[in-house]
Amino acid sequence: MAIIRIKNLLIRTYIGFNPDELLNKQDVMINIEIETEIPDSAMNADEPLDIFDYKTITKKIIVHVQEGRFKLLEVLTKNILDLIMKSDKVKWARVEVDKPHALRFAESVSLEMECRR
Repeated sequence: MAIIRIKNLLIRTYIGFNPDELLNKQDVMINIEIETEIPDSAMNADEPLDIFDYKTITKKIIVHVQEGRFKLLEVLTKNILDLIMKSDKVKWARVEVDKPHALRFAESVSLEMECRR
């Protein structure tokens, strides 16, 4: 087993339900952990043979988040987790989404979800 970590993926999107949040994109910070198998064939050949492609899933997440409109942080987080879990190569995944400056006296608010196959 191996854990792939995608750290501090910063994306702008529409997030929230207050009037200004419906009109203006905001930053979200995404952290992802993915548990997957690395086949011996890939390790022995030092080639991407039947591995989980973290670059491809990251691109899908970026497009989904940038093009989406989300009222709830919970829905955004679940959408990202669902995208990751579409791959049978994923055994377990955890997604944390931070919304910086969501509260007046806090650096950010974050939501974390995980799923195990």
